[in-house]
Amino acid sequence: MTDYVISPYPRASAAVMSSKQRFPVRRIFCVGRNYGAHAREMGFSDKEPPFFFTKPADALAETGATIPYPPLTKDLHHEIELVLAVGKSGANIAAEDAMMHIWGAGVGIDFTRRDLQIAHREKGRPWDWGKAFDHSAPLSPLIPLADIPKAQAEFNTGRIWLSVNGELRQDADLSELIWSVTDIIAFCSQSVRLQAGDLIFTGTPAGVSAVGPGDSLSGGVDGIGEIQITLGEREAV
Repeated sequence: MTDYVISPYPRASAAVMSSKQRFPVRRIFCVGRNYGAHAREMGFSDKEPPFFFTKPADALAETGATIPYPPLTKDLHHEIELVLAVGKSGANIAAEDAMMHIWGAGVGIDFTRRDLQIAHREKGRPWDWGKAFDHSAPLSPLIPLADIPKAQAEFNTGRIWLSVNGELRQDADLSELIWSVTDIIAFCSQSVRLQAGDLIFTGTPAGVSAVGPGDSLSGGVDGIGEIQITLGEREAV
C-alpha cells in the first residue's frame, strides 16, 4: 500500500444513467471550433484541422448542481457539447475503428472565461486560465453506447441545444460537426494514447453568449441526454 505524504484526493468520476455505478474519469480533452458557424462567429475559418485543449478531471460538475460564478471574469460563456467517454485504450486509431473505443456519451457544458481566453490568446499565451478552472465542465449522466438509440448511435445526426432562463441560445445538429466523432478520436490518438476513462468534449455550435449569477441553463443532445445547471454567486478564492 502506497504511503502518501498527504491524503490523495478522491478519483474524479461521472454518473452513469440508470445505474449506481460510476465512470472513472482520467483526463478531459476538448476540441476547439468544431462547428463551422461557431468558428465563423469567433472570427476564424471553418477549414482548419482540429485542435485540442484540456480541462482537469475535477472540473466536472453534475447536472442539477448550483455552481459558483468563477473569479477573474466578467464574461463567462456557455458552450453546449456532445461528450464522448472512452472505454478502450489505443494510439493511432484509424477512423474506421474509432467506434470500438467509445464506451458511451453524455452532454457537457464547456464554460469559458472568454475575456481571459481572448486576452491570453492575443499575447500568444496558453488558454488554461480561460478554460481549465473549477466547475468548468458540467456533465450529464453518461449513457452506454449500447443504450443509445440506433439513429444517434454513430453521432452523425441529432439536435444539440441550450437555453438560458428558458431562452433558446444554441440550436444545431450533430451533422454540422466539421470533424466527425470518428475523426476526432483518430486525430486525438495520434498525439496521445487515449486511455479508458478519458472524456472528449467534441465542440460547440454557434450561439455562445455570456451568462451571470442566478442564470439557469438547460440543454441536451437528442438520444444522449439533458443537462441543467444554475449559476450561483461569484466565487471567492
